[in-house]
Amino acid sequence: MRISRVVIKNFRSFQALDVSLHPTITCVIGENNTGKSNFLHAIRLCIDANLSSTYRTLAPNDVHTAVNLSHPDHVLVALEIVDFAGKVNEDALVGAWQTKPGIARLIYRYRPRLSVRERLETGDVKSGELALDDYHWEIMGGGDPNKDLLQLNWDDDIGTSIRFADLQSFLVVHLQALRDVEGDLRQGRISPLARLIDASDIDAAEKQQLIEALKAANNSIAASATIKAIADAIDKSFSRVAGPAFDMDVSLGLAEPSFQAIVRALRILLTNIAMENFDPSSNGLGLNNILYISILIEWFQKRIGKQKTAGQIVLFEEPEAHLHPQLQLALFSALATLPFQTIVTTHSTHITAQAGLNTFVALTHTGVPATTGTVPGATKTMNTTEIQDLERYLDATKSNLLFARKVLLVEGPAELFLIPALVKQVMKLDLDRQGISVIPIYGVHFDAYSKLFTDDGLPKKCAVVADGDLKPSDATDEEGDDEVAQAPDLSILEGKYVKVFRNATTFERAVTLPGTLPMFVAAAGEIGAKTVAKRLAAGAKKLEDAALTPEERRAILDPLRASVLSTAKRFGKARFAQIAARHADKATAIPKYLREAVEWLEKP
Repeated sequence: MRISRVVIKNFRSFQALDVSLHPTITCVIGENNTGKSNFLHAIRLCIDANLSSTYRTLAPNDVHTAVNLSHPDHVLVALEIVDFAGKVNEDALVGAWQTKPGIARLIYRYRPRLSVRERLETGDVKSGELALDDYHWEIMGGGDPNKDLLQLNWDDDIGTSIRFADLQSFLVVHLQALRDVEGDLRQGRISPLARLIDASDIDAAEKQQLIEALKAANNSIAASATIKAIADAIDKSFSRVAGPAFDMDVSLGLAEPSFQAIVRALRILLTNIAMENFDPSSNGLGLNNILYISILIEWFQKRIGKQKTAGQIVLFEEPEAHLHPQLQLALFSALATLPFQTIVTTHSTHITAQAGLNTFVALTHTGVPATTGTVPGATKTMNTTEIQDLERYLDATKSNLLFARKVLLVEGPAELFLIPALVKQVMKLDLDRQGISVIPIYGVHFDAYSKLFTDDGLPKKCAVVADGDLKPSDATDEEGDDEVAQAPDLSILEGKYVKVFRNATTFERAVTLPGTLPMFVAAAGEIGAKTVAKRLAAGAKKLEDAALTPEERRAILDPLRASVLSTAKRFGKARFAQIAARHADKATAIPKYLREAVEWLEKP
């Protein structure tokens, strides 16, 4: 069975959230502090039997700030569960929670306790007089499928109470972002290795063989002259200190001769080309993470094979921790093919570049004290073909837009290098600190990206910055090519979250202004275009004449713009822009369309 839908109301950063989950792996993404960990914790409130009841009793900061608990209200987390029909153990667990054939509901609620609800009804307690102690948690199953979960009121009854013990047959494993892998592997109670051994059902005869092997090892060690002398010395010292009433014989050995002691004492030993039989403590954190997950997966597979499980799910925070990109991708690929459900939270653009859009739950700040959640792959503005095209475009660089607070879409690397530097110098704004990410799409297919920015996709601002000729900024003209492509109408992309800002020409020409010429003089000189540098410097000097008419200024500036564009093409537009950005401190102007784009993004 699997969780197909999560509904959260009034819990922490979520005032109202309703999202669907992918059948195998779901990636919960978003900028920092949008509530990715809160999302996992909400699921645990519902279904994790290992979560202490202490955490199910909410603290004031567990309740959304819009809720005043002195007035009766509730916190709700609901899971819809599917794919359990016909599976004996799973059907036995959730069959009674069905709201319709094949769909079950499990609901956590934190609301006024029954006695308080009765006193509210009789008027013995009035709204506005409640305290947190008047609330309690309950877990319900089933309910009326025609009732919208987000529209439920605190006093609406839904479903029937379930026995908390029933949840113990469904396994939830929560892996925190900052994990002590070595410590967990050595703690028998939580070690996946110990659980894997237990799930392997070693028979009594084999257990006894292991115990006899341990006894023999203990006897051999104890017979060593030095070890025996140390044991005798400890024995005598203990007798002197404890006295005859508490005297015990002391000996030294590997462990007590019991199967439980063997399990506790077992250590993973690793071998590579450099070392043989070494402890994981000699490993890096990243490989130990992979080792831990590998043992965990094998344990899950054993449980499935024994057909004694009623389902299982892994809640995994930041699987990319301590992993280089190749291992991130290898781990994600492995998780995505497992026969059970995994939910990961991630900041890794390498993972999001590989994952499909339909696997994402995107959490976004809405500008008020609440976080909205969407599934970008289910947005109504894109068809299947468009989604597939976009997934091919979203490499590790461009998928950064999934995490950005606001997005500035540009054509290529020239804009990527130069726009942030100019904005910082001239407008005194650091785009990174403003939460604005500049994303080069390396082309002019802005429609593929802009359709993402919707209420049900990515509800965040996106400014599209485009050239007048709509050619990629790193494109070069073929000799003798005098054809001019018809520029598409980008205005049709505009909407609630998207606005287009275009210049009348190419980026290099548009950004060549009297106030940016000193920057380009320095860049041309550094890159080795000395003649161009002199020409630009001479032109800048002429433009200082305040008596020039607009026509005269344009007559001087146009050839300079052509020189900047030509130089960028000869030396590489990206390289020239990168060098120019190093000299942005000499700039005093920025093109109007770029200023307007940044100002629009800055507005709430």
